Amino acid sequence: MTTEEEIIAGCRQGKASAQEKLYQLYSRRMMAVCSRYTRSRFEAEDIFHEAFVKVFKHLDSYSGGSFEGWMRRIFVNTAINHYHKNHRYQEQLDYSVVEEIVPASDDIISSISGQELLAIIDQLPQGYNLIFNLYVVEGYNHREIAELLQIAEGTSKSQLAKAKAYLKKMLQQLSISEHAD
Repeated sequence: MTTEEEIIAGCRQGKASAQEKLYQLYSRRMMAVCSRYTRSRFEAEDIFHEAFVKVFKHLDSYSGGSFEGWMRRIFVNTAINHYHKNHRYQEQLDYSVVEEIVPASDDIISSISGQELLAIIDQLPQGYNLIFNLYVVEGYNHREIAELLQIAEGTSKSQLAKAKAYLKKMLQQLSISEHAD
């Protein structure tokens, strides 16, 4: 069995077999990352392929630590760049003070599967979805999100609060419809 370090070394030497192994090792996880930031499979695949090219091109800049984390950052940044290219003219509002919304009841969350929850998150409007994924899934803070997206920090907070409120409403509707059956 080839180790991750051996695969990386082979990729640095330009070995196609090592590149294929790296692709096989991480393609499913990285495609999931891309899918969280887009509305269509086509867009996700576009980001996915562009990010993998960047991984191979910039492999020499990897200097240790979590390789998957290093890759994930490239994929997230590629998705954000894609977002910027396709949403140049979106309105940017600055909300200085935002009241945090209480998350949905644990009972609702525990009654649905992970796939159902991802499907609900995917239904968020794109701005909410982007902020929600960066903050909740990827672990960025609002300052980092603001810098990445070139928006005000308050806008990031506002979008997250609105995303949570939207999710709460959707989860409550799901809970009501399940109890009606």
